[in-house]
Amino acid sequence: MSIGSKLKIENKGIFATSVFYAVIGIIFLILLPLSSFPPHIAVIALFSLIAAYGMFRKRSWAIWLVVILFFVANTFSLYMLYYSLLKDYLLGLGVIVYLILTWVFTAYAAAKRKSLET
Repeated sequence: MSIGSKLKIENKGIFATSVFYAVIGIIFLILLPLSSFPPHIAVIALFSLIAAYGMFRKRSWAIWLVVILFFVANTFSLYMLYYSLLKDYLLGLGVIVYLILTWVFTAYAAAKRKSLET
């Protein structure tokens, strides 16, 4: 019997949302020492990991954290795009992808907020 057969995913969208925030949290933790430990990167990483946990465990407070992360991600992404788009196209592309995925997963989490009740 494989591990995948033991794990039953009731809502694949909520699971994908939690995976997205977990991956973002891990990526930002990796970027933390590479960018000289700026506190805003640490806050985004920490909030993303907590949001991933909350979404995975279907906690009602997770939607509020996702909304907070939506505004933080927009501010961070727009700042990064303004200062680095013409200098580093790969970084700009990554930030655009992060921004679009944040919009998509925030909209999905907001639409499915009724299923996040404990």
